[in-house]
Amino acid sequence: MQKVLTEKLRAYLVNNNPDLLLKLQGDTSITKFIEDKVSMVMPMVLQLLEEGKPGYVIEELCLNTLTEDLRPSKFNYLQEILEVEFKDQYQKFKEAGVLTYETVNLVEACASIFETYEFNENTEDNRFLRYMIIAEVHDYLLR
Repeated sequence: MQKVLTEKLRAYLVNNNPDLLLKLQGDTSITKFIEDKVSMVMPMVLQLLEEGKPGYVIEELCLNTLTEDLRPSKFNYLQEILEVEFKDQYQKFKEAGVLTYETVNLVEACASIFETYEFNENTEDNRFLRYMIIAEVHDYLLR
């Protein structure tokens, strides 16, 4: 189960938090980060196994716990804004093969806005947050 959770968490990070993966490359080991997170849910795994829960339920519950502090994805939020509000630039980035790179840069450029609005699942639909992010993306694209 530990191996499965490790693989699922790694896949989640690749798809939803590539900015974190890049940061971890510089600060600490990605492998250690993943191993530490997975080891924290292992007591939960054992408890759920004792309760007779099926494997897929255990995986889902544990993955939800593992990714709780990683949601919502700033990376995905910014890519959606690029795609909807800046269609031409989004397409140019995509065709040039730099969409991920530029989105990671935008996560950093928008960090203070995300912090100010305490970006989380309850605030991700805040229209003022969205307006501020759109303005920052616009400024970023003009640089």
